[in-house]
Amino acid sequence: MIVELSQHASIEEQVLYPWAREYIEDEDDQVLEAIEEHHVVKWLLWELEDLDPKDERFDAKVTVMMESVRHHVKEEESELFPDLRDVATRAELLDLGDALQQARKHAPSRPHPRGADTPPVNVVAAPIASALDHAREVGRDVVERIGGS
Repeated sequence: MIVELSQHASIEEQVLYPWAREYIEDEDDQVLEAIEEHHVVKWLLWELEDLDPKDERFDAKVTVMMESVRHHVKEEESELFPDLRDVATRAELLDLGDALQQARKHAPSRPHPRGADTPPVNVVAAPIASALDHAREVGRDVVERIGGS
């Protein structure tokens, strides 16, 4: 859940939202709201990351996070995506899809709520954050193996 949502937010912020702001008239407010929704979800994911699932607040945080994500998805599906389809050609949509897939390869696997969420800084920072996230995961694996021996 944390990896998928972290990567999803990162690639939308790097690719989809800048495209929408550039090519869809009067889309700035909607994109800025979407970025803020991502920000809230990233904070909740960051809090959940090291929270014991047995903690009394874990389920409540997951519920709030899920409600935020559902709201966000509903808005994108009902507002942003139709606007995108109205202005983009089929080739542009395919190119956008390819760019999103490419961005996923270097997207952070952890939430970074204090990190940049708009270009150009987020585009530069994403691969660095991804590498650091990977190193952290490897470090945890090593510690678990050593501790389990």
